[in-house]
Amino acid sequence: MILFGENWLRPAIQNFVAHYHSEGNHQGLANRLISPEVGHLANAGAVQRRQRLGGTLNYYYRAAA
Repeated sequence: MILFGENWLRPAIQNFVAHYHSEGNHQGLANRLISPEVGHLANAGAVQRRQRLGGTLNYYYRAAA
């Protein structure tokens, strides 16, 4: 990823932090999310994908049924 200046860097950092806190599994927490979004922990429904940073970061979850 090539970032051209602060105007490109800030959104990239914001997206990474959002992914880290609410979408990334953490080994120190037994592969659980730090603060999962409500409704994304369901066991029913179609699998959805959210992309961040042009697909560099992906988050898979089940849509509310």
